[in-house]
This record gives sequence, structure tokens and C-alpha cells, in this order.
Amino acid sequence: MLHGIAGRPFPWAEPGQAGGFAAAKALRARGRAWPGGDERRGRRRRHCRCARRRHSLSRWWRWRRKESRAQRSTGGGMKVKKGSGGAAPPGAGSGGAAAAACTEEELLRKALISPEDVLGLQKITADYLCSPEENVYKIDFTRFKIRDMESGTVLFEITKPPASERERSDKKDIDPNAGRFVRYQFTPAFLRLRQVGATVEFTVGDKPINNFRMIERHYFRDQLLKSFDFEFGFCIPSSKNTCEHIYEFPQLSEDLIQEMILHPYETQSDSFYFVDNKLVMHNKADYSYSGGP
Repeated sequence: MLHGIAGRPFPWAEPGQAGGFAAAKALRARGRAWPGGDERRGRRRRHCRCARRRHSLSRWWRWRRKESRAQRSTGGGMKVKKGSGGAAPPGAGSGGAAAAACTEEELLRKALISPEDVLGLQKITADYLCSPEENVYKIDFTRFKIRDMESGTVLFEITKPPASERERSDKKDIDPNAGRFVRYQFTPAFLRLRQVGATVEFTVGDKPINNFRMIERHYFRDQLLKSFDFEFGFCIPSSKNTCEHIYEFPQLSEDLIQEMILHPYETQSDSFYFVDNKLVMHNKADYSYSGGP
């Protein structure tokens, strides 16, 4: 058996062949690769291509799992969404782009109301922009809690009675807008909070919900104080979902704070809910910061 570089054996060499350059020349003539030459380079190239392919597949799989987790709506699990708020100029959209100014009367004449439409409102609405029947997805908010993010103190909590108890009541006495309006009573200290977490629990009917979005606009008298924009994402049919929205409040002037304290329930909000950019729910609220009823 012949030996080549560094005394390594070449078992494929024929008896009588010399090592080194002569062996390499003979092997090339027979179509065989010199060890450490083209064959090794080919193996390295194939290894690099396989490694790059595995790396790309790994990145794609991590991204896909991340997307799936973001879109999955799991009962009992809680999503946390952060929204930005501030003293927004009239008609300011969620991305900072100005929306065309419009009036409540103009929107009531439209067959379909979009997020851009409500972002153009200049003041609180006097009436609801959609009927309860337009909630074809049977979205039902069953629990709501507000807490101070800094101290964890629960500031407000309400739970809707179970459906079985609600059905026992006389339907003749049910207000069609019941459950669409909430009155909040807070102390003056609430106006100086920087971050508030609002946990909402809701169920959906037998239809899947795509692009579930809420736009909430707060006004004092006819002045827009802040506008929040949250996306719930995708909700699977017949699911129970929990989500916490993080409200980041703007810094209010002391004069404005005193006015809001002295005039309870003149601070109001509109909450608009959209599925695939179509308004399906509209809730309203008003607020007192005087510390009493």
C-alpha cells in the first residue's frame, strides 16, 4: 500500500503507483478526486448550503410560531396590549396621519362605518352609531377591571351576571341599549395616574373574528383628550378571551384637572369596535373624578 501526504494511506491506489503528485495525476486520469481537493471542497459547499437551509428553515419556523401565538385566542390566557394616548389633534389617526373631519350625522347616513370615519369625529357622539343587531359575531363583554399599573391597586371591577340569570328577567323591561353604557366614579387622584391596565373578558359566538379592533376616544366637553387604538387580533369561534389593555395617559394641566373634577360626567368616551374594518359595536361611558356619586 502506498502512502501520500503526511503518511496517510490511499487504499484506492494501485500497486506500483507513486505517492504525491504522480498519485494525484493518476487518480485524476481515472476520474477520482484527490483527497482534500475538489471532493472536500464539494463536501464543504454542500455542508454550507445545508447549514444555510437549516438556518433559514429555523428562522421561518420561529417566525411562524410567533405569528401563531400572536393570532391564537386561548380561553383563560391573557394577552397584553399597550396603547398610546395623548392630547391628540382633531382628526388624528392612530398612526399620526390626519383623518378627514366628519360629523355624527354624516356617519349615520353611511351603510358602513370604518375606523377612519370615527377618527374624524370632533366631539362625543349624541347617539349610538350602530344597533345591537349589528353585532352578528355575538361579542359579549362579561368582565371588566381597571388597575393602577404602578401599585397594582384595583380601581374598578364589574362582572356581568351569567346568561342564565339574565334570561330569567322579563324581556319587556330590557333596555335595547343595556350594557352599552357605563358610568365611572373615581377620585381626583385618578387624573394623575400615568399607566392604567384595563382587563376585559369577552366571549364570541360561532363565527371566527378577524381583525378585531377597538378605537376609544375620550373628551371633556368638546375637547378631545386622548384617543386609544387597540387590536385584539383573531378570535376563534365559541371562545372565551381575556385581554389587558395598557392605557398610557397624557399629562394634563392643573387647570384642566380642576375643571374635570368640578364638572362630573362631562368627561365622556366613545368605544368603537370593528371587525374587518366594519363597525359592529359602539359603547359609551362618562366619568366623575369628584370622589363621590
